[in-house]
Amino acid sequence: MAEVFLRRLTRWQAETQRESVADLYAAAHPDPVSGESPGREEFLRRFAEHDVQRPGFEMVIGSDPALAGCCYGYPLDRADDWCRDLAGDVPDALREQGAAGRLFLVAELLVLPAHRRTRVATRLQETLLMRSSAARAVAFLASDNAPAGAAFRSWGWEPVDRPGRPAEAAREVWSRALR
Repeated sequence: MAEVFLRRLTRWQAETQRESVADLYAAAHPDPVSGESPGREEFLRRFAEHDVQRPGFEMVIGSDPALAGCCYGYPLDRADDWCRDLAGDVPDALREQGAAGRLFLVAELLVLPAHRRTRVATRLQETLLMRSSAARAVAFLASDNAPAGAAFRSWGWEPVDRPGRPAEAAREVWSRALR
């Protein structure tokens, strides 16, 4: 397997790469039955209309030379109610850091299956967070995605204990101190 090289993209470069990133999303999240990604169009809409437009948007891609993975995110704005749609309580300390503008959201971390377990994801998230001035990073992981949870835990992330979170909640909040 060829070496994967990382590169930061500007917002404009990320926007021009949106179809390739959507293809990566589809390949990284295939439906177990059909093999298709049911969320490609929703991903494209969210990426173009919401994520890439955020102030402070950052993206890192990995190529070999074809796109093998990407990671992107942005600082959560003081006015963001980032925890509004979460089932269960968010600890006051984390909520306060969000209100102070001291959280960076890792919105997506995508790696092609052929490049998993090769440190590509590790390098992508480390490179993305390297320049952040936030005190803490947060990410939302699917509750049923044990491999993602194991990877994030190995990178020093921890699930946020949220009292009142129903056991069947679809997403978990994970966080990691940056400073």
